[in-house]
Amino acid sequence: MFKPSDTGSPATRSLNGAALLLGLSLLLPAVAAAETAEEKGLAIAQEAERRDTGWKDQTAKLRMVLRNRHGQESTRRIRSKTLEVVGDGDKAISIFDSPRDVKGTAFLSYTHAIKPDDQWLYLPALKRIKRISSNNKSGPFMGSEFAYEDLSSQEVEKYTYKYLRDETVDGRNTFVVERKPRYKYSGYTRLVTWIDQEMYQPVKIEFYDRKGKLLKTLQFHDYKQYLGRFWRPGHMRMDNHQTNKSTDLYWEEYRFDTGLSARDFDRNSLKRTR
Repeated sequence: MFKPSDTGSPATRSLNGAALLLGLSLLLPAVAAAETAEEKGLAIAQEAERRDTGWKDQTAKLRMVLRNRHGQESTRRIRSKTLEVVGDGDKAISIFDSPRDVKGTAFLSYTHAIKPDDQWLYLPALKRIKRISSNNKSGPFMGSEFAYEDLSSQEVEKYTYKYLRDETVDGRNTFVVERKPRYKYSGYTRLVTWIDQEMYQPVKIEFYDRKGKLLKTLQFHDYKQYLGRFWRPGHMRMDNHQTNKSTDLYWEEYRFDTGLSARDFDRNSLKRTR
């Protein structure tokens, strides 16, 4: 059997050692390259989730601007509360404060990984809580260009992943990752997401409809960091390329770890909103 000690003179052994090191150095890039595009896409998603864990709960105010294909605008003001749930998707409630015709309307969402999300809409004029059907999540939320499924927290398990490339967007280096929904009744065949390599937050998402055609583009602007850890956008814009409509969301007054509990997100909380 060949042994390292059988290689002859010290000079010969030195040359053999150098050759071994060279061989290993040539092998390492090949090993790194062995990571598949699917594995890299999943790793990016997992890292993004890891960095945005631990905020406990969040409140914010936002202004929603709806714009039709002729450029005419209408504005709604909303309060948002979100509860981080360990081991499952987040719980969130959105309460409309204006205009008068939607004042008091409240939307409650329990996000899950693979099983259908639970979502309810409280309509004050009817004093009734309406459950959103699991096969109707692709419908528009309150006349906006956001679908009900767009409002769910983006749990890693909800998608399969594929890394496509690196790309620079507005001077920022991003990973471009394709996601395909694993849950039933999605209105999308795939989503292409540009993830900032520093923040690990999305800067752009393209949504492709059930026919594989580009439906919408969501862009994120004016990110700020909170508590030295968590990045949140100040402005989100959703453009519908098939209807030429758009919706802007302007966020403000982010607050974290405010003491919210599961009781603030039960179904009865919809009727308690003020």
